[in-house]
Amino acid sequence: MTTDDATPATTAPESPAHTPPADGMRTFLQVLVNTALANITTSYLWWALTFWVYLETRSVLATGIIGGAYMLFVALFSMVFGTIVDRHRKHAAMLFAGTVTLVAFSIAGGLYLVFPEEALLDLGGPWFWLFSGIILFGGVIENMRNIALSTTVTLLVPVERHANANGLVGTVQGIAFLVTSIFSGLSVGLLGMGWTLLIAIVLTALALVHLLFLRIPEEKPHVAERAPFLDLRGSITAVRAVTGLFALIVFSTFNNLIGGVYMALMDPYGLELFPVEIWGVVLGISSTGFIVGGLLIAKFGLGRNPIRTMLLLVMVMGFLGAMFTIREWWLLYVVGIFLYMTIIPAVEAAEQTVIQKVVPFRTQGRVFGFAQAFESAAAPITAFLIAPIAEFVIIPYMNSDAGQQSWGWLLGEGQARGIALVFLVGGLVMVVAAALAFLTKSYRRISAQYADNEESVKPVEEVAA
Repeated sequence: MTTDDATPATTAPESPAHTPPADGMRTFLQVLVNTALANITTSYLWWALTFWVYLETRSVLATGIIGGAYMLFVALFSMVFGTIVDRHRKHAAMLFAGTVTLVAFSIAGGLYLVFPEEALLDLGGPWFWLFSGIILFGGVIENMRNIALSTTVTLLVPVERHANANGLVGTVQGIAFLVTSIFSGLSVGLLGMGWTLLIAIVLTALALVHLLFLRIPEEKPHVAERAPFLDLRGSITAVRAVTGLFALIVFSTFNNLIGGVYMALMDPYGLELFPVEIWGVVLGISSTGFIVGGLLIAKFGLGRNPIRTMLLLVMVMGFLGAMFTIREWWLLYVVGIFLYMTIIPAVEAAEQTVIQKVVPFRTQGRVFGFAQAFESAAAPITAFLIAPIAEFVIIPYMNSDAGQQSWGWLLGEGQARGIALVFLVGGLVMVVAAALAFLTKSYRRISAQYADNEESVKPVEEVAA
């Protein structure tokens, strides 16, 4: 467990220029709806690509590489995104992200028209990697909007409503997941990948046009001469300026450690239980957990200690991940996914609420970008590791007589018992890691800092832009 012993900087009050406007919540809701439309589109194409590749190749390795590559791109670019968000008005950053995404999806559509599907699905050829990479890049760029959205909570929403606003963000993410998981499966199963690409391009263009008419009240950020495109030093300085903040980011990473396992294996497991059209509907129904969890946070907040709440819920998530494939029962899998997704908004909102409270507004983009980069790096590591191990070692072993004799008493029988074994081990590791986090000095420090009343929790000295 990593701890953060950085010396806290001298505190200074936040600039009064960042006081939320009277109608800030209304503006925030408009931005939230627009971001939801953009996220629905990118998620729709992302899920469709995963379904399409697995159905055509039946390769767990391919889906693991796609999922891992997506999170790796997020990890590599998030600090750049955070720097851009801090250096420019939030509306301009969102417009830039939407434009790049539209261009990327359009290029992918052109490739689909030019090359036959056989070439695009050949894992040993260059066109599969180019086609998938362009789609993933377009989806990754859209993450800049999410970083900008997190900073608009501070810009537009009163501090006492931050946890509630972050809960609404989780609700919107759940709605996006619900819509895309259903329609991605139906789209691939009934329309094919070509029409799916066209729909994604059209929806991306509509979201961009809608964004053009939104207005976010914000002063132009001050940017020093020769400001770096990637302000790595500024990002690290902003994180280290708050005692225990790096440890909070490490705590949040627990969620992504097992997330990499799910990214690589959840769809293959589901597609073994259901046809693709039904699996998309199942994911959509179970993803209502996102909506339920987000609404609960919007209504009740996160309690007196969001960090404690987050770690307890991470332990519950690990237990669910270990248990929901303990038998090859579709109902157990669906209920487990629903409960797991109900918890995710609280885990993410806890981190966002703390950062919005203790980090100055002008550096929040870089802090959120650093956090996203660090946390996202965990998923591709586990996805890249587990996909080939599962395909070439664990799944064949569990399908053998020796595997059934050794583990059948615990995991039962079925075609996907190898994936179930991976989920079991990954979930238990997650439980233990989160439990150990309670014993660290950094947990005690940042918990004590947040437990103070509003007057005693002061933002740190602003890092020079």
